[in-house]
Amino acid sequence: MKHELLLLHNKEKMENSNSYEYSRKVMKDVSLKELRDRLAEFARVRGWDQYHSPRNLLLALVGEVGELSEIFQWKGEVERGLPNWTSDDKEHLEEELSDVLLYLVQLADVCGLDLGILEGTLEQ
Repeated sequence: MKHELLLLHNKEKMENSNSYEYSRKVMKDVSLKELRDRLAEFARVRGWDQYHSPRNLLLALVGEVGELSEIFQWKGEVERGLPNWTSDDKEHLEEELSDVLLYLVQLADVCGLDLGILEGTLEQ
């Protein structure tokens, strides 16, 4: 799934789900604002926004980064594109990277920061 982002999309499942299992759908060209808004709505619908303090989201983010690092822990140095990885390993990596991104976007949001400002910085 090159250059695509896995994220929650199915609003019906989002509103009816009681777990943090995302309904994932491949989407292209999703803006950070759209992702931020969807995540905020996802948390609001469940009443989780009351627990989404900067500290709690940072701790969750660190936990996800830990899970991400475990994927690489015993693999040694890996080549770009991960040519020697199984499809299951790559899928697991996609899931953990998505989790890290989701928590990062939520953390920036509750801190009142706009990650979209990076876009302008990269263009300079």
